[in-house]
Amino acid sequence: MTGYQVLKTICAFANDYHNLNGGYIVIGVAEENSRAVLPPAGLSTVQLEKAQQWIRGRCNRLDPSYQPVLSPEKIDDRHVLVVWAPASDVRPHRAPGGANGPLRYWIRVGSSTVDAEKRGDMMRGLVEQTARVPWDDRRSLNTRVEDIREAKVREFLRDVRSGLIDEPSAPEIYRRMRITDRVNDHEVPRNAGLLFFSNDPANWFPGAKIEVVQFAADRAGEVQEERIFGGGLFDQVRDCLNYLENFATHHLQKQRNRSQVRSWVNYPLPAIRETLVNAVYHRSYDIDQLEPTKVYLYPDRVEITSYPGPVPGIESRHLAVGAQPPAVPARNRRIGEFLKELGLAEGRLTGLPKVFQAMADNGSPTPRFEFDEQRTYFKATLPAHPEYRAITALRDAAHLRTLGEHEDAFRRIESAWLANQASAVLASEMIRAYAERHELDGAEEVLRVFEENGPDRAVPHVLNSLIEVLIAANGIGEKQKALELLSQKRPAFFGQDAIDAAILARRAKEPRIAHRYFERAGETVYADARALLEFAQTKMHLSGIAHRKKNSDSNRRFLNEARTLLERVIQLDTSPTRHAWAWRELARTLNWLRAPAKDVEDAYGRAIKLHPDEPIFTKELQKFKDSQH
Repeated sequence: MTGYQVLKTICAFANDYHNLNGGYIVIGVAEENSRAVLPPAGLSTVQLEKAQQWIRGRCNRLDPSYQPVLSPEKIDDRHVLVVWAPASDVRPHRAPGGANGPLRYWIRVGSSTVDAEKRGDMMRGLVEQTARVPWDDRRSLNTRVEDIREAKVREFLRDVRSGLIDEPSAPEIYRRMRITDRVNDHEVPRNAGLLFFSNDPANWFPGAKIEVVQFAADRAGEVQEERIFGGGLFDQVRDCLNYLENFATHHLQKQRNRSQVRSWVNYPLPAIRETLVNAVYHRSYDIDQLEPTKVYLYPDRVEITSYPGPVPGIESRHLAVGAQPPAVPARNRRIGEFLKELGLAEGRLTGLPKVFQAMADNGSPTPRFEFDEQRTYFKATLPAHPEYRAITALRDAAHLRTLGEHEDAFRRIESAWLANQASAVLASEMIRAYAERHELDGAEEVLRVFEENGPDRAVPHVLNSLIEVLIAANGIGEKQKALELLSQKRPAFFGQDAIDAAILARRAKEPRIAHRYFERAGETVYADARALLEFAQTKMHLSGIAHRKKNSDSNRRFLNEARTLLERVIQLDTSPTRHAWAWRELARTLNWLRAPAKDVEDAYGRAIKLHPDEPIFTKELQKFKDSQH
């Protein structure tokens, strides 16, 4: 970069067309593909001194004159010169493009420095924009420097790892950070300095706080909890994010035929963080903006609202997935600068793609952004993860039932189901709710609707719920419907859904159907002690049927298979009671296989030792012993 390229860029940063508070130039570091080449080539001590002298001298010739902040630094023991060119209070500036070139109004467009006069629209915008200093960079004439807390300033410098923290003089730090300004013979704070580094900026700017309200899910929508986060803007954002992190609910869901688990949260924290920071960054804090930044937590969504709406140039179409917002001037250049240094912001709505991506990665619905025609507010809505909304509805309904409000509990589940007919959790709960009301036609309709709207992989789970309530109804017609549903060939049944269907078939006293579903469960059944025990009992039942039909081969085959399953149950980690029943069933199986009497008696003995209070074990053992005489 030549000297006059540096001068043009300094002029462009000083003009600050987009209100981003200028920028930085690093001399002595090469650039490749928009990335710094490290270690740097560096400057010699002579080059470092000459570069500073040249920049100071040429910047005095800018129209009007302007001086950036020059900071010699060391990177990997090599000298570099960092030039900070903050936005000027007396812009617009002109600078020559070369040694003998005319003075031109230079501005930054993306990563390029361009002549604003050759872009008529930009020259007009530069004049209009630079006619006033942005509010957050103005002087606060009714406050004192003492309103800025030195401890907060030094904490900020430590967080951003600034070498300025070693400066012993607080007034010098304030001047170099440009959070104070001279008025006549004394210093006064700038608005941004008060917003970040005073104890309570709301003393001067009423909207400088964050209000968080959590609403209940009952009919009245009553407030469950309300919190106000005050202090400096960084303190507000940090404390509010910590609070919202506790509000986040993590869920892990096992995946069939995979060792991994699928995880989701009700609201992904990256989306909440970006949305909250955008609200704090882009709102107005002028004295006439009385409303705080608002975070409303509903059972099915989070709404974050700031005031007023976006600056002119931003339209609703710019807030959609994949849209590119135009390069319009930002409302707050100094607030954005401090948030960027803290790693919380990037500038000009660049956080929106992160919000969309975080919500999509979590499996959440697309967020919504809106503002009114008069641009009096800006609201971001983050919908809850669909299954979290279902879980919330179940929790609310359970609470209402404990209060005896059963009709309200039903209505809570019903409203959630009508809003999300692709949720297997809600579909199953609606089926059970209809069964409690003896409205089985309604339960069957829920299955039909879910089969149309829900994912195919979740249909077996919902179907099992309907079969369960039909069997529990204990009517001839209902049982027949359950058996018809169980008898249908549904290839989607496997794993845990197949095990559940098998157990339901056993309850319906249909061992053949149960056996078919147990076999569909595949390897899943061999890790489940309860399923293995019921699978073994099913084979024992089928062996009895084969015995009565005098089919000795099938009888013996089923008994040997049952024996293998029972021996596996005994090896698994499960409750003593289940182990006891497995030993009892093994004793019966060994007896029918004509095993040695000692093996049968030992199996009964193990069952009695594990569960001595079960009389059937002792009774059967005694009966077996009597049969041996």
